[in-house]
Amino acid sequence: MTGKLVIVGTGPGNPEQTTPQVRDAIAAGEQFFGYAPYLDRLNLRPDQRRMPSDNREEISRARAALDAASKGASVCVVSGGDPGVFAMAAAVCEAIETGPETWRRLQITVLPGVTAMLAVAARAGAPLGHDFCAISLSDNLKPWELIERRLRAVAEAGLVIALYNPISKARPWQLATAFKILREALPVTTPVIFGRAVGRPDEHFAVVPLGEADQQSADMATCVIIGSAETRIIERPGMDPLVYSPRGVGI
Repeated sequence: MTGKLVIVGTGPGNPEQTTPQVRDAIAAGEQFFGYAPYLDRLNLRPDQRRMPSDNREEISRARAALDAASKGASVCVVSGGDPGVFAMAAAVCEAIETGPETWRRLQITVLPGVTAMLAVAARAGAPLGHDFCAISLSDNLKPWELIERRLRAVAEAGLVIALYNPISKARPWQLATAFKILREALPVTTPVIFGRAVGRPDEHFAVVPLGEADQQSADMATCVIIGSAETRIIERPGMDPLVYSPRGVGI
């Protein structure tokens, strides 16, 4: 008997930002595999089973989910944000590529979600209104030297940058180093947006110039958006400013 596996993204944390399609998939699931805090966001029924694991166990989590689906279960692999952006969809694909032939025969569905950079950008205005990229500052799966090269390249190319996994207890220095690299290519007045738990009661949101950006304003759950040289700020009396990147360059 062969089951099915659905990979979902629950959004940035506010339940209202979970899509109806994902809600339906969760309602239909039997076994739920994911990082424990993400599973805690779900309101599961008594007949639905939680299979929590640690944040660094993506491949073993993917293999366990695929094994359960191959035995006939209706499996839901849960990510925060969007499952295809630094999340579980890639881990499941990696596991399938190196796993048994039976996994390739499973019905696999990836359902999109609202990723953190979109929630933070919407809160700020439209900083992603022109060309942009997303970079994870975690060097668990790639060398730091490669991250530095990419930061320099995209800053010089004029792209807005969304930074995921900007800082952790094991990596307290990397965000400060990233800001130093970006200051070599961008004006110190370039807007930097810090967004954490956007849309939730514990939201932290701030806009500062690159010259004053401090790693102390971020943690592992923060998404940091650094504008390009064209990104602008519209000040508004008594309200947060609007940050946007014009749709064209040199217009």
